[in-house]
Amino acid sequence: MERRQFGRTDMTVSALGFGGSEIQSDTDVATAEALLTGALDAGLNVVDTAACYGLSEELIGTAIGHRRHEYYLFSKCGHAVDLPTPDWDPRTVRHSIERSLTRLRTDHLDLIQLHSCSREILERGDLILELERARDAGKVRYIGYSGDNEAASWAVESGRFASLQTSINIADQAVLDHILPQAHAAGMGVIAKRPVANVAWRVPQLPEEDYGYEYGERLKVLAFPWLAAPLGETVGLALRFTLSAPGVSTAIVGTKSPGRWQENASYVDEGPLDPDLFRAIRAAWAGAAGFDRRGQG
Repeated sequence: MERRQFGRTDMTVSALGFGGSEIQSDTDVATAEALLTGALDAGLNVVDTAACYGLSEELIGTAIGHRRHEYYLFSKCGHAVDLPTPDWDPRTVRHSIERSLTRLRTDHLDLIQLHSCSREILERGDLILELERARDAGKVRYIGYSGDNEAASWAVESGRFASLQTSINIADQAVLDHILPQAHAAGMGVIAKRPVANVAWRVPQLPEEDYGYEYGERLKVLAFPWLAAPLGETVGLALRFTLSAPGVSTAIVGTKSPGRWQENASYVDEGPLDPDLFRAIRAAWAGAAGFDRRGQG
């Protein structure tokens, strides 16, 4: 699989990464092992999870902790899930990192990210200082921010983070206009989350409570004609669009289907999206109206 330089870090990452949000409390160990082993065997070397993703960290540690030297391990912190201290408290960040190391069966994380806190919380600075202390102590190698919109912009401009994880896909292109070029110019590694827009086009009408509902509504306006093709082809084109955005280092995809990683890897192996199609998708976004263009987070 294609490897890309992760900003100014010493990491060269696979273009496709494993997203741990899909393996939470309803995934058994055998399924997690099949998923993660398949991902590593397909050439992926990025595993991204978070402290608040249910049992995700424990499952990853159990399934592939013995292969720790084969992949870069990213996690996120800030939410006080099962901790006695409040959200966005330096003590919560400190204890969360320690807990993640235990769950993931490792002595260090390659990247720890603040998990979608607001710009106001970022501007306080105390959480960033806590991450920097963890980095200086060798518990994490790099620090980053995961989020969208004003907070993502501030994180880039601050110069304090090695990476940005943000929403980038055919139905979420706002970051491509300003934030992504700024992050790339600043030498940040960029992780694209939700890179296939939750495959929201597969269902004619998603319920409003569905995570992909907003993307489904946007796609009705954008009306990309190629979305009428078979599902596998459209997923491949959508993924390649995200990976063709200048500055993207890796795209994080989650799945509960053990065979899906080989399919996703084959899409990536097809290379960058045709430039004419990429420009057409960007032009449709620029000309669209009637929906909120903010990143969906």
